[in-house]
Amino acid sequence: MKFNYGIDHLTSRLALRLARSEFKGSLSPGAISRINKSSARVESITDGDKAVYGINTGFGPLCTTIIEKSKLSQLQHNILLSHSVGVGAILDDEIVKLMLVLKIHSLSKGHSGIRLKVIEWMMWMLEENIVSAVPSQGSVGASGDLAPLAHLFLPLIGEGKVKWKGEVFNSCDVLKKLGKSPLDLAPKEGLALINGTQFILAHAVQVVERFYNILTYADLSAAMMIEGLKGSASPFRKELHELRPYPGNIHVAHKLWALIEGSEINESHIGCNRVQDPYSLRCVP
Repeated sequence: MKFNYGIDHLTSRLALRLARSEFKGSLSPGAISRINKSSARVESITDGDKAVYGINTGFGPLCTTIIEKSKLSQLQHNILLSHSVGVGAILDDEIVKLMLVLKIHSLSKGHSGIRLKVIEWMMWMLEENIVSAVPSQGSVGASGDLAPLAHLFLPLIGEGKVKWKGEVFNSCDVLKKLGKSPLDLAPKEGLALINGTQFILAHAVQVVERFYNILTYADLSAAMMIEGLKGSASPFRKELHELRPYPGNIHVAHKLWALIEGSEINESHIGCNRVQDPYSLRCVP
């Protein structure tokens, strides 16, 4: 299967499959063009004398403080370090990989002013199964997942810790073993990396997947119960449930009909003298 970051529609199921390395995502020529145009725009701003927040100014109360061009890279480096203040247990690998997948997809849309090489570096982390050690507590949510995302991207600048091959290492040591150099962040890149809600969204993706599985098992359990008690498939006929405009009701009824209708058990008692099944069977949808 092929998935184009920043172009294709990313569903929760696809995000999980990418995080689980079931297939790899890639960057299309169109996405690369947009990314390059966006980063070129940021570069043009730094060549001028106009103050633009997050690019050549300080942050928060320091938004009116102009940063000289020679210090803009250090400013972005510092924003990762200063926001890496998470606490608590380290997140499980799947959540961290989901955060990375979601961030790659977001940045690949070409609206964040980040360079192509930074996104490719993130894709390399995912493919090499290098998992940032991200603490589970520290996001305030309302202003973005600043702390978790800062920890997620510390390895890009050779800082923080990572999980690799079942052990925890200083990221700089892993990079050295793999012959990979840390990045010098360009203007706005640190800000682009930590602004977002990929920590919250990664958890939401897992919840959606679990909820989907629970719903699937609920339908299977109901079908097994109906079969075990020799219930009829008739209460789940399509034409009955489409009389009312309730999509969930219709969906479950259709699934139960597909699971029960025509089964050997159902056929074995089709001529019985039962007038109707107990309500607990008929009301499942």
